[in-house]
Amino acid sequence: MPESVSPSPSSPLAQADPVARPDLVAQDAQQAPVAFPPGFLWGAATSAYQIEGAVREGGRTPSIWDTFSHTPGRTAGGETGDIAVDHYHRYRDDVRMMADLGLTAYRFSVSWSRVQPTGRGPAVQVGLDFYRRLVDELLAHGIKPAVTLYHWDLPQELEDAGGWPERDTAQRFAEYAQIVGEALGDRVENWITLNEPWCSAFLGYGSGVHAPGRTDPVASLRAAHHLNLAHGLATSALRSAMPARNQIAVSLNSAVVRPLSQDPADLAAARRIDDLANGVFHGPMLHGSYPASLLSATSSVTDWSYVLDGDLRTIKAPLNALGLNYYTPALVSAAPGEPKGPRADGHGASAHSPWPGADDVLFHQTPGERTEMGWTVDPTGLYDLITRYSREAPGLPLYITENGAAYDDKPGPDGQVHDPERIAYLHAHLAAVHRALADGADVRGYYLWSLMDNFEWAYGYEKRFGAVYVDYETLERTPKSSARWYGEAARAGVLPGAGSGD
Repeated sequence: MPESVSPSPSSPLAQADPVARPDLVAQDAQQAPVAFPPGFLWGAATSAYQIEGAVREGGRTPSIWDTFSHTPGRTAGGETGDIAVDHYHRYRDDVRMMADLGLTAYRFSVSWSRVQPTGRGPAVQVGLDFYRRLVDELLAHGIKPAVTLYHWDLPQELEDAGGWPERDTAQRFAEYAQIVGEALGDRVENWITLNEPWCSAFLGYGSGVHAPGRTDPVASLRAAHHLNLAHGLATSALRSAMPARNQIAVSLNSAVVRPLSQDPADLAAARRIDDLANGVFHGPMLHGSYPASLLSATSSVTDWSYVLDGDLRTIKAPLNALGLNYYTPALVSAAPGEPKGPRADGHGASAHSPWPGADDVLFHQTPGERTEMGWTVDPTGLYDLITRYSREAPGLPLYITENGAAYDDKPGPDGQVHDPERIAYLHAHLAAVHRALADGADVRGYYLWSLMDNFEWAYGYEKRFGAVYVDYETLERTPKSSARWYGEAARAGVLPGAGSGD
């Protein structure tokens, strides 16, 4: 997000409409058929700590999320990922279920502390063997694996040594990336270095609502830079360890930031949040610099002296693709002082801000239908995000690496789980992807979040994002109506009607 490149003239901040535009969705939804290009990937995504369980098997040691979830008061009901949905032992059945549903791709993350328990030194082969078996199983079922190296589960030993605010963590991550690349690079073509580094930096070290739970604005900005550096170092390490045909990307949860009005103060507020949500990562990764406006806005927080000569060149290692994660837009305005009351930025109430240097920006709830997370359903935001990055990074293929919704899913009298709200959500958002494709965007695939209900971080098991229902007592999996709907879309490459799936 740091970069001294000016924001693209196509930045949505200039013409942002704070109100959702259902006409754009309806326009696509009424087209028949809504057909996607041949070879478009229809996938689902998960992460290691949320589904694997088996946290003490095969030499695995605690990650920051093990420590955080076992700290009283950190997660809903004190729930942990100790068992999660036991994917570690049930992965063969889970892969068979994916194949039965018709998925063509699966994005999963590797548990760093399962592979390299202390975050340094040689790999534990039994840990790597689990991922080797998983990849082989996916390939045997015709499912294309996509590996995410880091989805928030830093080995606790590295956090004890200072964590992401320390430069050494980036070096350790590059060594880990090389280990995994050498082990799986002959069979896995699609690689993602980091998932949502904004959450790692600003929720983990700023607001403290994610692991490791620290509340230090300086540490959050240092963490952001060292995550950027880790991405660049890992990209180079992967290239040295894998066949040249393999594709390397990063997954950013880039925010769609809309000003409440066109008042200059609201536009300036939106600019600051856009820098902290987006420019701090895509600036160095795509353009080799941090936005001058970001450096200026945070000058009272940090002097950025930890950005050393050569760092920005390293971070700007060429990518083969860019992953975009999208759930809901942000609506902001200037405020006369620090906002009072619960935040409306999608990350819950917190006494500590995840927005260093922008404490006087007020977040507003956008209008419209909401998911169980309280997030507004607005597929126009996904369209805006795709078209923005088509301009921000021309020629770079895009993947939607996460998109989905949580609803209060329950089995009906027939034992089935009917979730028409999720089907409508997926239909509208995939229609937005289709509209972006029709307008010239190069989107190569879509990964539904998530394959199945799982441990939803600080929310514990309260929120269900899965297309597959999991009974947390028996761990039995039951595909929801949305899973059948999505599978039908994957097989045909055409969106079924929003009312199908049951």
